[in-house]
Amino acid sequence: MANGLNYSRFGLTTPRKLGKAHDRNRIKRRIKEILRTSLTAIPEGFDFVLNPRRSVIDRTLEDLRGELVALLGAEK
Repeated sequence: MANGLNYSRFGLTTPRKLGKAHDRNRIKRRIKEILRTSLTAIPEGFDFVLNPRRSVIDRTLEDLRGELVALLGAEK
């Protein structure tokens, strides 16, 4: 959703159905790292809410990065 700002904001949910606390924390760390390193490729002025699925645990970081950046509407 557009937020009218010159930067994007991100919300991240990790419900208990994703696994134990260490699994949820790992998912959050991986997604935060992808967002931090790909911030220039993600469009500005939007609010994003990310609700990952359990399959995130088994994916490589590069596969996850490619899919997440593509989903957020970034240009390659």
